[in-house]
Amino acid sequence: QVQLVESGGGLVQPGGSLRISCAASGSIFGIYFLGWYRQAPGKQRELVAGINTGGSTNYADSVKGRFTISRDNAKNTVYLQMNSLKPEDTAVYYCKALKHGERYEYWGQGTQVTVSS
Repeated sequence: QVQLVESGGGLVQPGGSLRISCAASGSIFGIYFLGWYRQAPGKQRELVAGINTGGSTNYADSVKGRFTISRDNAKNTVYLQMNSLKPEDTAVYYCKALKHGERYEYWGQGTQVTVSS
């Protein structure tokens, strides 16, 4: 089992920045993908950014150039640096992990990010 705990969400003004974190614990050996997803009220959950063990990253078009995903393997933590935030970035942000040999998706409990003046 893998446990994922997100932190760092909050209220930020448009144009501001925020960094959210996701700490992985438990049976973390074999994790090959860590990703950030978000879900706004009334909308489907969507991929924001992902990173694999090789360090390759991918981003949703809506956040390219503004968000950066990174991972600290020593701390078993993945980060999402969010700059130039917009009101449409308001959502609950979730962390997801995938492991080799498992079809199960591990999810965190989510952290709320609200962009508003």
